[in-house]
Amino acid sequence: MAGAKCFEDLIIWQEARQLCQDLYPYITRDAFNTFPRLRNQIEGSSGSVPDNIAEGFERGGNKELVQFLYFSKGSCGELRSQIYRAYDYHLITETEKENLIAKCKKLSSHISNFIKSIYSSDYKGEKNKFNSQYNPEH
Repeated sequence: MAGAKCFEDLIIWQEARQLCQDLYPYITRDAFNTFPRLRNQIEGSSGSVPDNIAEGFERGGNKELVQFLYFSKGSCGELRSQIYRAYDYHLITETEKENLIAKCKKLSSHISNFIKSIYSSDYKGEKNKFNSQYNPEH
């Protein structure tokens, strides 16, 4: 297995980054000006997902990476809760809510699968030794 050279190589980091980009058009709507704290919370938790993946990777060890992957997964759950609040406050439509929730759940599942792949790796204890081409669907 070839190790990832940088966190940008990780598929889950790329997906988390895309989720932030997908959220941006929603949180910049005028309606969100009425709820600036919620907007900031959504921006913060969505940014925390890729940021924790990056931080865990940069710490250089599989144990630290797994710990930060769990933080990232937690931020994904926090984001889902905030999306429900945005829907409850009529800031997004039901279709938009369902689309965003589905993306969060998919990413959370991919993070879980990645954690499992690290635990089952033959490279336990070494620094960032896992397949950089890991397919989160499996």
